[in-house]
Amino acid sequence: MSNKQSFKVCFCFKRIFRLKVAEPPEEIKNLFNQYAENGTITIDNLQNFLIEFQGEPNATKEDAQAIFNSLRHLNIFQRKGLHLDAFFRYLLGDLNPPFYSKVHHDMNAPLAHYFLFTGHNSYLTGNQLSSDSSVHPIINALLQGVRVIELDLWPNSKKNGVEVRHGGTLTSPVELIKCLRAIKDNAFIASEYPVVITFEDHLPSNLQAKVAKMVIETFGDMLYSPRSEFIMEFPSPDSLKRRILISTKPPEYHESQRPRESGATDNKDNEQDDQDDQDEDEENAIPEYKQLIAIHAGKPKGGLDIWHIDPIKVRRLSLSEQELENATRTRGSDIVRFTQRNLLRVYPKGTRLDSSNYDPMLGWTHGAQMVAFNMQGYGKHLWIMNGMFRANGGCGYVKKPDFLLALGPNNEAFDPNEPLPVKTNLKVKVYMGEGWHSDFHHTHFDRYSPPDFFVRVGIAGVPNDTKMMETSPIEDQWVPVWNKEFIFPLSVPELAVLRVEVKEYDTSGKHDFGGQTCLPIPELRTGIRAVPLHNRRGQRYKSVRLLMGFDFDYAE
Repeated sequence: MSNKQSFKVCFCFKRIFRLKVAEPPEEIKNLFNQYAENGTITIDNLQNFLIEFQGEPNATKEDAQAIFNSLRHLNIFQRKGLHLDAFFRYLLGDLNPPFYSKVHHDMNAPLAHYFLFTGHNSYLTGNQLSSDSSVHPIINALLQGVRVIELDLWPNSKKNGVEVRHGGTLTSPVELIKCLRAIKDNAFIASEYPVVITFEDHLPSNLQAKVAKMVIETFGDMLYSPRSEFIMEFPSPDSLKRRILISTKPPEYHESQRPRESGATDNKDNEQDDQDDQDEDEENAIPEYKQLIAIHAGKPKGGLDIWHIDPIKVRRLSLSEQELENATRTRGSDIVRFTQRNLLRVYPKGTRLDSSNYDPMLGWTHGAQMVAFNMQGYGKHLWIMNGMFRANGGCGYVKKPDFLLALGPNNEAFDPNEPLPVKTNLKVKVYMGEGWHSDFHHTHFDRYSPPDFFVRVGIAGVPNDTKMMETSPIEDQWVPVWNKEFIFPLSVPELAVLRVEVKEYDTSGKHDFGGQTCLPIPELRTGIRAVPLHNRRGQRYKSVRLLMGFDFDYAE
């Protein structure tokens, strides 16, 4: 690659800029010298670096050897040890990620003890009013690790089949069977942990019977159905690996419609014609459908408080974002207590016709397991959602912090409205960035000069923890070096997400987008880490990344 770059300003004039090659910042050079012997870092030196500086107490010589092996293809690698450039390439490489990539949470607790990666109207390709319904958004969501898929069930135009669409809008339909098959084929590629399908059911009983048949025939042994209608506690994600669960509001039916017990006899003659078979199918239609439901949805009957906790059965409650916000003003502790055993699903308010999303933190701080998002768009709230579910190996299940599951000495639950003291200070240092010159055309950001990048860094969390800060722009550099440190006091680090966004400075104030990521703060690895960036839609860039440092200073 040429070390110079020209930008045409007019027909007769060009601006020439020298391309800067990525080189270690001064702090990295000093760190290298601290661990090097005679200008190289040996395997033993590297193991000590991993343990002492990177905060990896269990790092082994095999781990250090794996890093050595990953650098063998580079011309800068020498067998006896790592020179400064090789050490620098390791720090910026894929073997130095900012968080752990394996499932490591306890997966044997009830489902209610986890946040689940949840989609809303999972079949829509675009807006809520006129976009197409398709299996492709469902497949894309599952491949991202989403574990809860929502399908709205409606009779087709001939009233003899079932389709999926957003009722009362101009959205086009897609056949239910296609959606079910797409789920079956893609459910467990990104994660082996259970997939929940929530049905919003607008069907008569005869079509519910067709749905039951379709579901049973499509999923077979993958389908999980409880042995009893009501359960006192949800099963665990680990016990439900590679299983499909149906969640919907149980249909109402009369006592006479209950299926006969096995071995029961009838006084009528044993001969039955086709009409009798059809009558029996219709009689058993709703109970057959009801038996599929693993997670019962709905509000309590008899005028009971919606946060009523039934001692003998658990359920799922759904609220809009606005309904939840209203409830949290006076019932915060009750909501947390409810979600210790029961499931709470929150969905976007109906006015979000553009498929935008809302702040997920309000739901999470109150223990809501299913904060349902429109996955087909982009924006900071969806980035935060993706950041939360990068935790725990990206499996789509994140264990709730203990304080949301505990009861106090007087049997009281956590109250999210009560302010908390600072628990830790997160120190974030932005050293440098690279990769834009490889992933973007040289005039993408500015027609007349190299880009002027700056970084916005901040916290998405409870209100007292939420803030954004930024570096100064570095002018005319494809490989900017900022060396800027930020300190973020955190009162609830367990629910906090680190936001990182790169912008290219524009005097108009309309700064160009240069990449983003969100990282789960409870899983940040301390030390110096390579942080890959993603585009607006959450797809990872091939080369763009930042070199960042992380450390925690816990309060006494």
